[in-house]
Amino acid sequence: MEIGGKTILLSGGTAGIGAEMAQQLAAKGAKLIVTGRSPEGLAKAREFGFEAIPADLSGPGGAHAITDALGDRPIDILINNAGQGVDHDFRLGAPDVDAADDCIYANLNSPIRLIAALLPRLKQRSEAAIVNVTSGLAIAPNAGSPVYCATKAALSSYTQALRAQLSDCNVHVVEALPPVVATQMTAGRVGQKMSPQECAGQIIRAIENNDHEANVGMVKVLRRVHSISPKLAGKIMLRF
Repeated sequence: MEIGGKTILLSGGTAGIGAEMAQQLAAKGAKLIVTGRSPEGLAKAREFGFEAIPADLSGPGGAHAITDALGDRPIDILINNAGQGVDHDFRLGAPDVDAADDCIYANLNSPIRLIAALLPRLKQRSEAAIVNVTSGLAIAPNAGSPVYCATKAALSSYTQALRAQLSDCNVHVVEALPPVVATQMTAGRVGQKMSPQECAGQIIRAIENNDHEANVGMVKVLRRVHSISPKLAGKIMLRF
């Protein structure tokens, strides 16, 4: 897929992986419409020349805000990148179930709502794509963040089924599975982390190559292990 000249809606495009994707996509000649929650992040995106839509995707108002701001404008690529984590570890105490609901909505419900709202206009383009950013944790969960892992696994399943439904039309469906990336969400975690720049670059290359999946960084290794022994992959990941 040729990126240059495409109009791209990128949720969560004001920080982390999303901000890096926005910069790299724009450098390739794309027109970026990004969404975010932080006023500072939105202002910075506008300084870079991007259209920036304020939207909190942890509830139904977020998707509505985006579609209202878009009006009937054409979109070539939808990248569902926005997401949030949540502490949900009974070993540490009673989890906040309301926060879990927010996580489920942001990571699963809002991407589904945006796809449903924007698919008709994507189908009108000569070449279009939907990119859902899940996680290596969609392959095998860790023990400490079961709600986050469940949302990513659910979005992964949704993406695979959506790809099958759209196999005969012009809309290419990509699943991007990042590893642990050095972002605000992972600031409290120790261990090796991929840079947002490299992660964004690998996802964009998958879009350009019309790949079905972008197994980013160490997720390639996890995918291979899982293909040989899902049980082993699960045992390894549950340690974290």
